[in-house]
Amino acid sequence: MEQKSTYSIKHNDAGAIDKESKQTLAIRARKQSKAFSIAFSPGKQIAMNAFMLYMSGRNLNIFSISILSSAILSPVRGIMSVSNAFRSCEDPDGKIDLTSSKALFILMNLAWLGVGLYKMATMKLLPLTSADWEKYVVWKHVMETSSIPPV
Repeated sequence: MEQKSTYSIKHNDAGAIDKESKQTLAIRARKQSKAFSIAFSPGKQIAMNAFMLYMSGRNLNIFSISILSSAILSPVRGIMSVSNAFRSCEDPDGKIDLTSSKALFILMNLAWLGVGLYKMATMKLLPLTSADWEKYVVWKHVMETSSIPPV
């Protein structure tokens, strides 16, 4: 199968490839590959942070809290600064499609955030059980009491 390029190569009258268009195609290809390397960069940190979270244990101490806060805040900052992360890859002509790279970047950051939230749940820092919401339960007041012991 032959893959068609979205970029056209200009030919002059002699049939030789225009050098300028060849250089712009090479620059666009480098920017596209750089965009995908930026998109995969959070994925490289997921394994490292997962290992650090595993080694920190389940106890609450300053080390585990600092690693956990890093595992939660770093992906959130990454998601908030997607446009800044890909600013070096943008093309002034707008011919480089960065949507797939940006979507992959956000997906990797969400996976990293999921690892952090899973660790929070295993440390019992997330309110996931009904006992965590006991404050909001309306208790019925008993109107009568009986002196007969239960059987």
